[in-house]
Amino acid sequence: MLRPSVCIVSPARRADNNGNWHTAERWLAHLAPVADVMVVPEWTGQAVDVLIALHARRSAASIERFHEARPGRPIILVLTGTDVYRDIDVDPAAQRSLQLAHRLVGLQPRIAERLDAHLRDKVRIVVQGAEPMHRPHVAAPARFVAVGHLRAEKDPLTLMRAVRRLPPGAEVLHVGGALDESLAAEARALMADFPNYRWAGAVPHDEARAHIATATALVHMSRLEGGANVVIEAIVSGTPVLASRIDGNVGLLGEGYGGYFPAGDDKALAALMTHCMTEPHYLAGLVAQCAPLAAGYTLGAERERVQALLADCLEVGHIARPVTGQTST
Repeated sequence: MLRPSVCIVSPARRADNNGNWHTAERWLAHLAPVADVMVVPEWTGQAVDVLIALHARRSAASIERFHEARPGRPIILVLTGTDVYRDIDVDPAAQRSLQLAHRLVGLQPRIAERLDAHLRDKVRIVVQGAEPMHRPHVAAPARFVAVGHLRAEKDPLTLMRAVRRLPPGAEVLHVGGALDESLAAEARALMADFPNYRWAGAVPHDEARAHIATATALVHMSRLEGGANVVIEAIVSGTPVLASRIDGNVGLLGEGYGGYFPAGDDKALAALMTHCMTEPHYLAGLVAQCAPLAAGYTLGAERERVQALLADCLEVGHIARPVTGQTST
């Protein structure tokens, strides 16, 4: 029998080097052993069995066209943070995408709580995975890394304000491209005033991962997240996380995690960073809380979930295509 054919629509592209692109790239790798898969910025009529679309609003036109041209063929919508925590409340195109999709994918379990009751039967949770990286000995508890492009949703200003509150000896590396020039100007000004803060701009993914693996802690300040892969990359590499208390982070780290600060609260963030520097038991406690989470965030576990999702959707669409060759780690 023929292998199933899949089109992944990702408005984010490789050059964007962001979480949505990396999700599309990983899903391509996960499905390649069991399906013929392509990744495109929009659907333009390709004859495929299944459409997988990232982003309810930005992929809305592709979803609508596919629904009209290939009625009954399954549509999988992978929900991003801006979808769930902003667009679906106000954007008609995003709302329409929710209705047309046969499956709605959340990257962490709290996403389902944001959807209307009649949509929740469509929800499948596919937590992301990452390859562990060796964590070398960190000589002093004073090196913090934040990874995220400079845009409002990632809230870089909270980190910048926190830097001004830190005691001597702290080092802060901020990785991410300048998507907002006013935020880039703030970063440059902070570097001039505080040499312990360095904004590195956009770097290759492997380099960002190496910075995370050698940090005392990852700082994740976001106000909107569907389920950040950088948090998972930190967890599987043994790096604890200081995270804003938003659903996207709590869904990955757990309700009782000890490294949260209120979103936007630079004073609280600076206090946690200071605790990491001055209280070894606090830092060790965060490491201990993160360690057991790593087993659920492997690439093998994500691969199994993605392949099972495809098999489920082929049944929904009554498409006789076997999904075989599943692998796990």
